[in-house]
Parts: sequence; structure tokens; C-alpha cells
Amino acid sequence: MGGPGCRGSGATFQCQRCAVAGVQGCCRAGSKSGRSLRICLFPLDIMSSGDDQQSQALAKPTFSEVQASALVESVFGLKVFKIQPLPSYDDQNFHVCISRTKDTTDGPTEYVLKISNTKSSKTPDLIEVQSHIIMFLRAAGFPTASVCRTKGDNITSLMSVDSGSEIKNYLVRLLTYLPGRPIAEIPISPQLLYEIGRLAAKLDKTLEKFHHPKLSSLHRENFIWNLKNVPLLEKYLYALGQNRNREIVKQIIQLFKDEVMSKLSHFRECINHGDLNDHNILIESSESAFGDAVYQVSGILDFDDMSYGYYVFELAITIMYMMIESKNPIQVGGHVLAGFESIIPLTTVERSALFLLVCSRFCQSLVMAAYSCQLHPENEEYLMITAKTGWKHLQQMFDMGQKTVEEIWFETAKSYKSGIPCD
Repeated sequence: MGGPGCRGSGATFQCQRCAVAGVQGCCRAGSKSGRSLRICLFPLDIMSSGDDQQSQALAKPTFSEVQASALVESVFGLKVFKIQPLPSYDDQNFHVCISRTKDTTDGPTEYVLKISNTKSSKTPDLIEVQSHIIMFLRAAGFPTASVCRTKGDNITSLMSVDSGSEIKNYLVRLLTYLPGRPIAEIPISPQLLYEIGRLAAKLDKTLEKFHHPKLSSLHRENFIWNLKNVPLLEKYLYALGQNRNREIVKQIIQLFKDEVMSKLSHFRECINHGDLNDHNILIESSESAFGDAVYQVSGILDFDDMSYGYYVFELAITIMYMMIESKNPIQVGGHVLAGFESIIPLTTVERSALFLLVCSRFCQSLVMAAYSCQLHPENEEYLMITAKTGWKHLQQMFDMGQKTVEEIWFETAKSYKSGIPCD
């Protein structure tokens, strides 16, 4: 792990650009085959550290486009033609276009540079496993990215950055850029929802065959985005203020403790992608023989939330996110369920927990978005994408109740077996 590209050797250097800007101690040096590499990584947007919120806010990388471009060229040996930021939650991503050279005439020209936050960068084994899963799934025929190797033939590089008061480490990866539009941008049909359900099940089913010596790193016991950790949301509830939304979340957390925790041992365990949301599934369209648009999945993004979970977790997460942009959100679950069960039929106990698991995922997404907005108010537009309709959908589900929603879902799923699916 950790290619030698720009990793510090203990000495601090001053580059010409920093000298002009009057910045001290901003460059780290490393070596590749005896040649010294110097890269300017500062000034970054530095805040004074102190309380827990500030320290978490500092974990997110704040590299400029110039700095990110320098990383691509020094670590991966690619000449950057154009670079621009991509939306991200707590890491930093850039869309990178490279210039063709005599050594890169056949390869891709578009990439995604991923800079992990300082907290995630402390778990290199986990990021290594995630990267190998991306490669494994691509080899199995899934539309995932290719993982690019560094000049030192590694799949990640650990960047050590001297901010003057401390050394910060960031794991850096480069993936190929995938074509397509996010599902969030297109009208989603029942048939496409069915296919997304199948995709979620096939992905988890395929990962049964994945092996890696560091696979145990996916047991992320206190990972806030694993559905079994819904009770951990309690310490973030203050971010919601005092309103009905907070009361709904508190009730769902209690129901989760009372009715779901006791069932976990009866769920079938597997590796979960954990974030098949409407912005992490890309779609491309083609024209059918009848002139209609036919959509197919062209990309699966963001494997950073992978962990050990359960089949029913993946289904619940997928249903919740497919509801976000739907005009008929309550109907969504039945179509996704039908697709999922065409590959992995749920057990009775798994089905009985599905409603509360979908509600719980809404709570995770909405509570953590509110909390993250306090840490990163500049990123509010991206962080609150789900919240725009999410609270409305959660309230509707909660008010309708489990029995009514389940009847809609289960009857819709059953209709696929008769060959006449409900709209």
C-alpha cells in the first residue's frame, strides 16, 4: 500500500510557488527510483482544530484543482489537460481529462481522482479491499470502473502533507470515468426499478465468491452507515432541532431496537455495496425498435460504504434511494423487491423487517445530512439532495403504517410472478 509518489521522507521543502505566496512548510518530498519528487500541496483551507465538529470538518480534503492536477501527474504519470471538482460527501473527487501521449494512445482519457479524508486514510486495508472488489466485479461483467496503478505499481498512494502544525495523510486513487447519467436525472419506470432490484441482488450474490486476505476489514462495527447501527443516530439527533421530524426519527430508532435487533441473527449475511443511491447508478439510453428510449445501467459508483451486512439491508437501502425522485414513492418498493427476489427470495423474517429497514435508512440519510451540513455548510446543496423529498416520503410511510405499505409492496412483487406487473 501507499505508492512512493509524494510520501514524505522526513524533510520539508519549499517550492518556488510557495515562496512567492509566502507559505512555509507546504511541500513534501519522496522518491521514485532515486529521483526526488516535490509537490506543492498547500495552502489548503485550514481551520483551527478544537472540538469534535471542527476535527471532523478538518478530515475532509480541500485540495485545489492545481494541487489535484499535480497529484495525478506526479503519482500516476499522466499529463492533465483539464480537471474539475465532482460532488462528494466527506472525501474529495475530481473529474480528470488527460492529454494523449505516445505512451497513452490506447488507454482512457477520462478519470476520477479520489482523495480520501484523513479518517478513512487511516484504514488502508479497507480501501485496498474496496478497490479489489471494484476490479473483481468488473472482471465478473459489472459496469464498474477500472482501478489505475501508480508509477510504483500500487493501487493507492499515501500523501503526507505538512500543514505547519501537523502532518495529514490522504490516500489517493485514480479510477476510470464511467459514462452515463445518474438515475436521478431520468424518469424511472417500473421495469427499470425491477432491473435495479436485480442488479442489487446480483451484486451481493457475486460477492459471495470474493476472497481477499484483508476481507475482515469489512467488519466495520461502529460504521454509521451500516443499517445495524441505526441506534448510533441518537447522538446526532440534536442536528434536527425540535420538530416532528425528530420525533419520527426517535420513534423509528426505538422500533428498530425493539423489532429489528432481535431479528439480525436470522438474516443472511453478505457483503453490501451499501449505497446504491440514485446518484451512484449511471444509465445510458438507446432506442428500441418501437422508437422508445430503453435504459440500461452503464456504471456503478462509490464503493466507500461497503461493509458486511445482510441481503435485506442491500434491498432496503436500494428501495429507499429509488423512492427519492419518484412521483409514486410508495409504489417503488414492490418493483425493486420483485427484481431482487428474482435472484434472492427473502425469508419470512427478512420480509417482516423490510418496512422498518427502509424507514431506518431514511433516518440515517436525513439525520447525517443535517449533521454534516453543520460541519460543511458550503456543501449544503449536495448534502441535502435526499432531504428535499426524503422527509416527505418518510412521513408518508410512517403515517400510512407498516401493514398498508407492505400490502402495496408485496402485492406488486407478487404481480410479477403472474406476468402482469402492477404499474
